[in-house]
Amino acid sequence: MKLTAFNTIHKSLNAKMVPFAGYEMPVQYEGIMAGHERVRNQAGLFDVSHMGEFWVEGPQALEFVEYATVNNVASLTKGQVQYSCMCLEDGGIVDDLLIYRFADRFLLVVNASNLDKDWVHLSAIAENFDVQLTNASDGIALLALQGPQSKHILDKITNANLDALEFYHFGIGEVDGLTMIVSRTGYTGELGYELYHDPKDSEQLWKSLMTAGEAYELAPIGLGARDTLRLEMKFCLYGNDIDETTTPLEARLSWAMDLDHGDFLGRDAILKQKEAGIKRFLVAFEMLDRGLPRHGYKIFTGEEQVGTVTSGGQSPTLKKGIGLAYIDKPYHKVNTELEIDIRGRRLAIQIVKPPFIKKKTS
Repeated sequence: MKLTAFNTIHKSLNAKMVPFAGYEMPVQYEGIMAGHERVRNQAGLFDVSHMGEFWVEGPQALEFVEYATVNNVASLTKGQVQYSCMCLEDGGIVDDLLIYRFADRFLLVVNASNLDKDWVHLSAIAENFDVQLTNASDGIALLALQGPQSKHILDKITNANLDALEFYHFGIGEVDGLTMIVSRTGYTGELGYELYHDPKDSEQLWKSLMTAGEAYELAPIGLGARDTLRLEMKFCLYGNDIDETTTPLEARLSWAMDLDHGDFLGRDAILKQKEAGIKRFLVAFEMLDRGLPRHGYKIFTGEEQVGTVTSGGQSPTLKKGIGLAYIDKPYHKVNTELEIDIRGRRLAIQIVKPPFIKKKTS
């Protein structure tokens, strides 16, 4: 397994370490529930250095990224970030990713579990464009500082103007004298920042953030709480909620796709699916009966199976079971009551409007 630059720190703090996407990563410190509540109420620090980063440069960098992804990249201004997807020719999702627009190049941030697959996919597309692709993943470490107190903490040790840094924007700044990308992004639904930096600076950065955060009860948080935090916001997890068998339309990611901005890989298939009519949708649901939904559980109306759970578990905030599932039309509508099979027991669920909790991240 690969080790991030923070591995020694995690172990010194007695984090529970697990294999994840080829890395040894911390799943929890003081517990998933405690970590979740810490981020919702104060602030948490996540090591997400396992994420992949690709640089795209060259005369046709914009045209390449426009064709390889489904959103309108040309609409981005310098210093702006965009959530998007890459698709196969049949419209299936290769990965979801972030696109960072610099003055003369782009940075694509992809999921660790898909890094090798994404590299092969993008390299094949690049053969038709005048671009240079660089896999910078091993040379970039990444910390996510998330929670309502995150701005107060970061402001103490950075020269970046955080008041001027809008949601899904970034800049180059110094944090404790270290130069890095300071990005107003995150996957928790909370106010937060992601700090892309040189791995040799990781130990200093961690210590300076933890020291600055002492007065705000900052704590290190593992991947377990990152999963419950994203689930409460209905943020998709690749491999569970989206994959090569699902399209952006089915996953309700139309807000991250622009079918009118020009051609992109998978566009024709997605347009055909839209014209034919979507047969299933990714929806959010809450348990009406006491129980915990899990990935793969089946959902019924009467004796007819109409859906399958993709993500599920206990919501630390709502104190009830919640989940995401692909549900056949027309049973996908909000307020529809269905039944989930949990170990042979049929329990009641209700389709709800996402996200499960309302947070202001901008």
